[in-house]
Amino acid sequence: MDKKKIEKGVRLMLEGVGADLKKKDIASTPRRVAQMYEEILSGEHKDPASAIEVFLEQKHDEIILLKDIPLYSLCEHHLVPFTGKAHVAYLPDKRITGLSKIVRTVEILSKRLQVQERLTTQIKDAIQNTLNPLGVAVVIEAKHLCMVMRGVAKQNSVTTTSDFTGAFERQETRAEFIHLLGMNLH
Repeated sequence: MDKKKIEKGVRLMLEGVGADLKKKDIASTPRRVAQMYEEILSGEHKDPASAIEVFLEQKHDEIILLKDIPLYSLCEHHLVPFTGKAHVAYLPDKRITGLSKIVRTVEILSKRLQVQERLTTQIKDAIQNTLNPLGVAVVIEAKHLCMVMRGVAKQNSVTTTSDFTGAFERQETRAEFIHLLGMNLH
């Protein structure tokens, strides 16, 4: 990531909107924005498969579901955030991974310029391609600030995307997954 180019671009944008770059509070904004982008886009050049590095040979033939994984991403269309939660499930075929590895996969892929639809599929593909389970299910629910702050300005709209492979394409497995999503066991 070229932070100097980002700083230069932010300076140009601030000048373009008429901001006074000599004001004490704005003078260091380009540097702060460049640092922020370095952090929130840190997944751009990371391989999500690297997060799922621990394989355990384990006989487990039921759904493993992680619900309500917080995610924050930056919409590539307007450069404003979308935030929400991911629900990720897989049906193992001998291999399981640490639960935190699934969370890290979501984090790596969400820390990129994204669209929610692609993010959903990338999470599914990373798990499918690394663990080779019998199936993967991913559902993301998110609020998009581009929908809240501008354009249609709908404050409470939530976008839901889903993607399924293997066993989750069968109605009975998908129904069990949806049932588990709706349960409040904690």
